[in-house]
Amino acid sequence: MAMHFDLVDLRLMVHIADANSMTRGAELSFISLPAASTRIKNLEESIGTKLLYRTSQGVTLTPPGQAFVTHARMVLGQIEHLRGDMQEYVRGIKGHVRVFANTTSLGEFLPPVLRHFLRRNPDVNIDLRERLSHDIVRAVTEGQTDIGIVAGLVRTENLETLPYRRDRLVLVVPRGHPLDGQMQIDFSDTLELDYVGLHESSAIHAFLRQASDQLHRPIKQRIQVGNFETACRMIEAGVGVGVLPESAASRHAHAMDIAIVPLSDAWSVREMQICVRSLEALPSFAQELVELLVADAQGRLQLDR
Repeated sequence: MAMHFDLVDLRLMVHIADANSMTRGAELSFISLPAASTRIKNLEESIGTKLLYRTSQGVTLTPPGQAFVTHARMVLGQIEHLRGDMQEYVRGIKGHVRVFANTTSLGEFLPPVLRHFLRRNPDVNIDLRERLSHDIVRAVTEGQTDIGIVAGLVRTENLETLPYRRDRLVLVVPRGHPLDGQMQIDFSDTLELDYVGLHESSAIHAFLRQASDQLHRPIKQRIQVGNFETACRMIEAGVGVGVLPESAASRHAHAMDIAIVPLSDAWSVREMQICVRSLEALPSFAQELVELLVADAQGRLQLDR
C-alpha cells in the first residue's frame, strides 16, 4: 500500500501529541481546527488505522500513533539539520558535526582532540553539547546529533558503538580531612557531609542526584560551581567534599591540597563509549573525528594538552 506523508501532517501530529489536544495542536500548526481534523482523518484513512483516541478530556495516541510521532520527530529533526547545514554552506562553512558528550569526556578528554581536528579541517564547525548519557543515546537514535559519547550502563543496542575510555568517580576531600587516607567509601556514607557540586545543568550533577534519590537521601549542596578546577579549589578551601572524575581529581591534586578517596559503589567505575547511528553513513569529516577520538583514547595520537 502506497503511503504519502505531508510535512504539515507530521508537524500537526507532533503538536497534538505534545499538547494532548487537537485544538491546541491545530493552533501550534497555524491551521484551523476543522482543517486539522480533516487532515488527521485523511491520514488515518491513508494509513489504515487510528492514530488518536478521542475522549471528552482530549486526545491521546494509539500505539500506531505513538510510532508515527516517534518517526515524525526524527524526520522533522533531520529537516532542521538539513536547513542548518544548507545555511552554513551559504555562509561558506562546508561541514558541521554535532557531538553530545557526558561531563567527563567534555571536560577532560575532548578539548585537545577537537582542537587538533579543527586545525586539520578549517571548513568544518562543531556543535558540542553536554548531556546525560541516556539523553545522548536518544539524541543519536533520533538523529539529533551525529556522535555521542556516553558512560555507564546505557542501552545502545540499536546503535553502532566503539569503546572509548574508562574512568571512575571518586570522592575528593581537603588534605587532612578525616577521610583523607581511607581506602574506599560508600557514596551513602558521604551524604552527611557538605558538598561542593557542579551546576544543575551538568550531566554529572544529574547523575549524582539520581544516585542520592535512589537512596532516598538528599545531597547537602553548600555551593555549586561551573567546572572541575573550581570544584577542587572550593574543596581545597574546606567548603565541602565532592564527587568528581578521577582523571580530573588526579590532575588537580598535583597542584592543590586535596585527597582522593575511591568510591566502593559499582556505578563509580564507568566504561565510556562512542555511539553513532551508522559510522558508514557519517560524512567523511565526521568519520575522521571518530577515528581521532579512538586513536587518542588508545594513546596513538600525539596531542598538546
